[in-house]
Formats: sequence, C-alpha cells, structure tokens
Amino acid sequence: MIAVAGLMAIGAAFVYSATSSNSEVAQLPWFRQYVFRQGVAYMLGVGCAGLLCLIDYHIVVRWALVFYWSTILLLGAIPFIGVSRLGARRWIDFGFLSIQPSEFAKLALILLMANFLSRPPDELRRASVLLKGVGLTLLPFALILKEPDLGSALVLLPVTWVMMLTAGVPAKFLFWMVGGLILLVGLILVDVLLAPPQWQIKLEEYQRQRLLVWFNRDFAQADATPAERTRLRQVQKEKTYNVEQALISVGSGGLTGKGWRQGAQSALGYLPRRVAHNDFIFSVIAEEKGFMGSLAVISLYTVVFFTGLRIAGQARDQLGKLLAVGVVTLLFVHVFINIGMNIRLMPVTGIPLPLLSYGGTSVLCSLLALGLLQNVSIYRKNY
Repeated sequence: MIAVAGLMAIGAAFVYSATSSNSEVAQLPWFRQYVFRQGVAYMLGVGCAGLLCLIDYHIVVRWALVFYWSTILLLGAIPFIGVSRLGARRWIDFGFLSIQPSEFAKLALILLMANFLSRPPDELRRASVLLKGVGLTLLPFALILKEPDLGSALVLLPVTWVMMLTAGVPAKFLFWMVGGLILLVGLILVDVLLAPPQWQIKLEEYQRQRLLVWFNRDFAQADATPAERTRLRQVQKEKTYNVEQALISVGSGGLTGKGWRQGAQSALGYLPRRVAHNDFIFSVIAEEKGFMGSLAVISLYTVVFFTGLRIAGQARDQLGKLLAVGVVTLLFVHVFINIGMNIRLMPVTGIPLPLLSYGGTSVLCSLLALGLLQNVSIYRKNY
C-alpha cells in the first residue's frame, strides 16, 4: 500500500510538472486542470478498490461473464458512438466523462480467464477447452485491434499465456501458442521492412511508421521519386521527433536530475506537451530526478510486483492464484512496454504507465486491479 501511495504521489507531482508550463492548460479553470482531474481519478479509484475489497473474490468472479460481455458490447459500440483522438477511435464520451473500454476489457478478461481456468487438471488437457479459452482472448483482441490500438490488444496475449501456464495447461499447447505469436510477429516485421508495397498486408499507416522508426529504416521505398523521397523524409523526421526528445530527456537527467519543474525538455515544449504527461511521463521523471528518481520509480513497481507474487503463492485455491498472477502480469507488461518505449527499447505504443500516466480510465482500472490483488490477500483464509 505504501508503494502504491508513493506511485500516486509521484504521478500527481509529475503530471503537474509536465503541464504547469503549458499556457493553454494554465488558462483552464482549477477544476479542469490535469493534476486536479488526476487527483479525482486517484480518489475514485481508491474508493472503488476499497469497495471491491469488501466482497470476497469468489463472489466477484461469479459476475465475470457479465463484466466480460459488457466490455465486449462497449468495444463493439466504439465504431458507432466512439470519439476520435490523435487518429484513433478508442473512447466513448458520456459528456461529463469519457472512458476507454479497452482498459476495462483487460480486467474483465483476467476475471473470466481465472474463473475459466479454475477447473480440474484433466479438463485443462482437452483441446476443446483450451481453444475456447484462446477464443475468449481473441474476441476482445480483435475488437481492440480494430480501434486501432495494437499495443492494448497485444497486452492481452501475455496475460492469458501466463495465466494458462500457472493453471497447469500442457506445455505443448503453450509452446504452440508462443510459436504462433512469434510467427505472426515475424510475418509483420518482414511485411513492414522487406515486402514491396503491392504485397504488404493491411496495417494502419501509423503502426507501420512506428515500426520503421524503431528499426531506423527509411520511410521511402527504393524506387521512390525524388519528390516523394523528400516528402517521406520530412514525415519520418516528424514521427521520430517524440522518440528522440524522450531519449534526450532521459539522458539529460544525469544522476540526480535537474530538479522538479526544472526540466527544459518539457518546460520548453521540446518533449511535445500533448504526450509529456501521459505516454512519456517517465521521461519527465528521468530528466527532473535523474537516474536515482527513475530507480525509485522502478523500485516501487518492484515492491508491487513481488508483493503480488507473494499473494499468489499464499493463495489457498487456484482461483485466487490465477487472479493475482493475472494482475501482476498485466501491470508488469504495462510498465515494461511504457518504460521500454521511453528509452527506445520498444516501439512507441499508447500503453500508459500505471498510476503515473495521466488518464482517468487507466488510473481507475490500475487501482481496481490492485484492489483485486488485495482482495485475494484478505479473503484467502476463507477458502
């Protein structure tokens, strides 16, 4: 709990730091300031997590199918009633608030898969049962991918795989799952990096460009005209800008950083203001608090992860163990991908950093996931 409180305090401090130098944000009324709205999300999330802890997780998972199909309906409704932001239709706006259904879908999948996999070992060896579990994952995967949101869709795959591994699914089946995923990723990379335009599969243009930026490949084809090559090089410069500025921010922090609210990259707008407080919040922390501040953030996450694994180990039934493992895997994948893209180890995605990145739905779902973890710890002795 202390580690979670520390992450929320750091999140509020650096959301404020990343947005306080923005003149457009400064002109907003106090109740629309990003740090205030982040604080409201923290309070709402803590309250919902507390309420969740009042109900035994054995009772919560009885509603797993309802939660799952509710998120599927929301994901299915996005093409019709969703709103577009930054080129993607991922949100549903209710006027007084907007939500991102894909975040709730991750939690719903953990609940459903934990309930689904809590069955006798002999049933987990049946191909029909395992294929049904894969199908339950691929349905939200496909709907989230269509938004398009490749990053959030891919998060579902390791969560399901680790939960299956924990449940005791035969290694042969898990091997084939990994092999299929590696083959899919390999085909996508070959398609993006090597295939001529007429042979390329249909990827969103921004997804293709992010992969080309990550591999530092030229946007222009070998047979491109000089005018087209010039245009594409300008596009490549624009698409590479965020990544380069994030890396400069991380590197310029040194050992102890420049000081809170003293980071030139975010204050002067070199690190674009529209992403500094969400996807690239780790770069702001690294610049202003340096290596030591970055290490402190990673240490707090490590406390959460190992506490979650300890809770999974202490769970007295398969259901509690699977819920705890699912939550830890979900949070770990988010942290790994987000920090990885800030230091250019991973391609840029829209994956938020749990509890630190600005975003009400992300904060709420992260705290609900942690509340579920605490729930398993509280009620494990009731089994």
